[in-house]
This record gives sequence, structure tokens and C-alpha cells, in this order.
Amino acid sequence: MQVDIATVRQAIERDELIPSFQPVVELRTGNLAGFEVLARWHHPDHGLILPPNFIPLAEENGLIGILMQQTLRKAFLSATLLPAPLRLAVNVSPSQLRDLTLPNQLQEAAEKGGFPLNRLTVEITESSLLDNMEHAKAIAGQLQSMGCQLALDDFGTGYSSLRHLQSLPFDELKIDRSFVDSMTKTRESRKIVASIIGLAHSLGRTTVAEGVETEEQADMLLWLGCELGQGWLYGRPVTAEHVPGIIAAPQRAAPATIYTPGDGWAVSSLEALPTQRLSQLQAIYDGAPVGLCFLDCDLRYVSLNKRLADLNGAPVAAHLGKTVKEMLPNNFESYEPYLMRALQGEAIEGVELPRGQAKSGELGTALISYQPAWDEADEVIGVSIAVIDVTEKKRTEQALRESDSQLRQMKEQKEEGGKVPWIMDATGNSLQPSSLWVTTTEVNKKRIRNLGWLEALHEDDLQPVVKIMRDALRTGKPIDIEYRIRNVDGDWTWIRSRGKPHFSPSGEILRWYGTLENIDAKKKVEETALKP
Repeated sequence: MQVDIATVRQAIERDELIPSFQPVVELRTGNLAGFEVLARWHHPDHGLILPPNFIPLAEENGLIGILMQQTLRKAFLSATLLPAPLRLAVNVSPSQLRDLTLPNQLQEAAEKGGFPLNRLTVEITESSLLDNMEHAKAIAGQLQSMGCQLALDDFGTGYSSLRHLQSLPFDELKIDRSFVDSMTKTRESRKIVASIIGLAHSLGRTTVAEGVETEEQADMLLWLGCELGQGWLYGRPVTAEHVPGIIAAPQRAAPATIYTPGDGWAVSSLEALPTQRLSQLQAIYDGAPVGLCFLDCDLRYVSLNKRLADLNGAPVAAHLGKTVKEMLPNNFESYEPYLMRALQGEAIEGVELPRGQAKSGELGTALISYQPAWDEADEVIGVSIAVIDVTEKKRTEQALRESDSQLRQMKEQKEEGGKVPWIMDATGNSLQPSSLWVTTTEVNKKRIRNLGWLEALHEDDLQPVVKIMRDALRTGKPIDIEYRIRNVDGDWTWIRSRGKPHFSPSGEILRWYGTLENIDAKKKVEETALKP
């Protein structure tokens, strides 16, 4: 149909303009947030005529005000079906922002329709502000005083977006559909959308994405922290009679978690705002019992916690902006293969590598994990690294290996005087009983394990032995005790047990190593000599 100004006038006179309602949805919950009101022309012969065919003509010929009033009057009357807190959003044209009676027109239409202005959002396009800032400020201030919220429509497409954002008290930023459409295709658009959302959050503004048509777009917007979305994915514009059905329909299921690209981590959808995530992650960084850092694709330190800085032997500030090679030149050759694999998208866990300089000045050992970080389009943007200092553990393991090796040598040799070795842990539990004990006492080998060996002692010797053992375990003093055990014939046999602790490099007791000696014959000779 060919539309001209005469047919537009005729449409207004015949009251053929009707409101259409497009759903606006909360991305994090899937709940309906409200509707944007869009003008439609229902021609009796040609059916529905879309705005681009008549809005510019009405704008150029001074009919946009009456057109809006006609549409909003019907929209507000229909909106009595909207339960609180569902909202309505309406768009005002550039020419209307020159009309200082606009706030009164909106108020009159809302009052006639019985719709509260504190549930109304007035959308202003950036292009309408280019040469009309003074009137726009006056109108915006009056609208806010009436309880309306203000949204800056098509944000980022104008010539001075930031100045407009600073000059007028906007509550919402609407991300233009051109960015939403291309954000899943080009990195530049993704970064623009991320920047708009980050800017809005830093200013305490809400973001609304226009033209959401795919689940991929919705997921990306959700991950970036966008609060609201509208588009064909959530519903096309409908006439008033279909609104109750949309309200009553089951809401879209929202994910319980937001999965970051790479499926390696998830965060609660209730904590989706980037600014909140930043403070949460900083708390995790600072409180983690391991060294943590993030490297960009050039292997430069973007962030790290103090624990890792200490392990590397330099302050946190000295790392930032520097490469791993610059900070750890002696170890970089060992790290580089794993860093390159991580930048290719491979997650690597638990690799033992040299680390920094130990406090003693000797090279330390670390258990290092590398996790690639993905952006919203599954591109690796850096590497997250976790470092656990295992230097002391490795020294302890080496010390135990050396001690156990010494014990094996002792067992392989024939001990002088019938002395047979034993091993006990730092708390007094028998780990490897002496073969002399096993062949002498009636308590079997299984029962000797842990503290079961005390069962075989003579009741007169039990308390003195326990006292000496407790003191040795507490202080590390060598053990040298004599006691009686019941042998396999039911008689009592005298035993001498001697042992010394083996310490870790840090001074902790690791093991007790000692020998048993059968001194029964010697004790009997002594007893005979003492008889009168």
C-alpha cells in the first residue's frame, strides 16, 4: 500500500492506530518484566501497517503528538490487565522532546487509563538529543518528578553517547539491536556490548538488550551481566487481547548457573553482575591458601595474590605488566611448554616444577596447575595459574626415603649382640615391629601394630614405660628403656629398647628408628648376684 500524509491523517481521524505489546524478560530468572508499547496501524482494507511506513510522515507533519496520544490512551486502558510490578515502556520521538507539554500529555493519558506512572519507562533515542539538549533536560526532569523512569534507547549509535549519559538522569541503557545481532559473530561487537554493560553497572544503571533472537545471544548477554532482554526469542509484538495469555503462560526456565565458555566453571545466576564478580574473585584471591595469578595471551601478569608474589620473591606491584620470563628467567624454560599448551585451550593439573627461590636460597618445588580462560565466544584470553609450594613435602619424602633405605641396610646386615630394628611413627604407633618381638612375645604381629605392643608388658613396667615414651615423643629425647614381656611359654622375658627420632628439614619428628635387645640372661645374672 502506498502511504501518504493524507492517509495518515485519515487513520488518526478514524482512530485506526492501535498499541502493540512486546514482552521484556529478566534474563537471569526468565520472568516477565513488562512490555514495550509499539504503535501499529490497523488499516481496514490492507491490515497491519508497520511504523516505518507512517511514523516518519507523522513526525515531519506535526502529527506525532496526537498519534502517540491515541496509541497510549488505548495502551494504558489495556494495561489495567497488567499486575504489578510489570512495567510499560514507551518511545518518544525527537520532535516530542521539543514539546514542553509532553509530560502533561503522558500524565493525562496514564490517568485516563488508570496506569501508575511509577511503572512507566520513557525511552529517548540518542538521535533526538543532538540539537535539543535544553528542552530534553527540562522534560526529563519533569518526567522523573512524576515517577517515570528514563531509558536511553539505541545506546552507542549516536555521536556523543557518554555526554548524553552524563547530562540526563537515565535509569536504563538499551543496547542497540545491531550490536546484539553481531555480537555472536564478531569480537568487536562482543567487546562493545561488554563495555556498555560494564559502564551501566558502574553507574548503577540497568541494561536492556534489543533484538534478542537466539539462545546463543541470550546466553552471552546473561554471562556478560545484562539484566533485561526483548526480541523474537521472547515474543513478537502482540495486540492487547493476547497480553493476558502471555502473562498467564509459564515463564521461560532460566539456568540455575551461568556456565562460562569452556564448561570449566560455573557461577550462580543470582550473582551475574561483573562488578559483583570482581569483588568476589578478589576475596577468593586474597583468601586462597595457594598462589594464584592470571596471565594474558602475552604471558604478562594481569593479577596475582600476595601468596604467589611471596613464592616468587617479589612484591605484587613488581609483577603487574611484566612477563613470566621477566620475573622468573631461570625457570621460564620449564614453564613455557605448559603455558603454550594452556593458551591452546588445554587444562593442565598438578605438574611438579621448580619455583622461585626458597627462603633458604635453594631452588624450591611447586605443584602447578594451568587453566585456560575463555571469553564469551570460546576464545582463550589468558591463563589462570594455581601454585602450591611442595618444597618442604619433597624434602620430607626424601628424608623418609633415606631413612627407610638405612633401615633396610640394617635389616640386611647381621646386627651385633642380637639387636633387631623397629620403626615407630611420630605419635608412638608401631609401623614395623622388630622381628625379635614377634618371635618372643605371645602378642601376634597384627596386635603389635599401633600401640598394641603395650599389651604384652608386665603390669609393674607399664606405667614407667608409658611415662618415658610420652616424654620422648614430646621432647624428641632418645629412648632407652628396659621392661618385661610375656613370652610364648608364659614366662617373663627382659627386653631393652633403644631408639632415636628422625627429623624433617623443618625440625618436625618424622619417624622413630630403634632396636630391641634380649637382655633376659643378663638380668637373671644380675638378680642372682644380688641374692644373699
